[in-house]
Amino acid sequence: MAVNAVRDKLTDYAVFKDGRLLLGTADITLPSISYMSDTIKGPGIGGEVEMPTMSMTSSMDIEINWRTINDDLTELMAPVAHDLEFRGAESHFDSGTGQIRQIPAIVKVRVLPKTGELGKFETSSTTGSSNKMECIYIKVTYDGKTKIEIDKFARVFSINGTDYMADIRAALGL
Repeated sequence: MAVNAVRDKLTDYAVFKDGRLLLGTADITLPSISYMSDTIKGPGIGGEVEMPTMSMTSSMDIEINWRTINDDLTELMAPVAHDLEFRGAESHFDSGTGQIRQIPAIVKVRVLPKTGELGKFETSSTTGSSNKMECIYIKVTYDGKTKIEIDKFARVFSINGTDYMADIRAALGL
């Protein structure tokens, strides 16, 4: 890794479904990872605390926006789980050497369809079609290292190699 790295931009990306390249994508909104929480108050607490339930996440949405109505849009509307992989190349500029390096960033997800927006017909314009999906599994690999892995049904919540749900699974005898 360069000492003077400037993490510049996502140079390019490709989307795959079940190992097959999808060609119609315009842009993708990856999920926000937010912890479920509950407000606690009472003796020994100076007010209220919105206490996160560590390792338990709220709903995670992914949205794929398309330029037109296409086969990929309608395929992702099928009421089944879909395995998607977003492969990106991030540009890192080393200001010391003047070299640009492309770093792989890969996001693998399993999603369930929530909505399929067909968009609108307007002359000489995109349709603004989109799929919104519930993410039930996500794995983020950056420069060959797994950074995030969340599997809601297997009770896995791993950040930088530490599975924070291991104690929960052990307590449940799983």
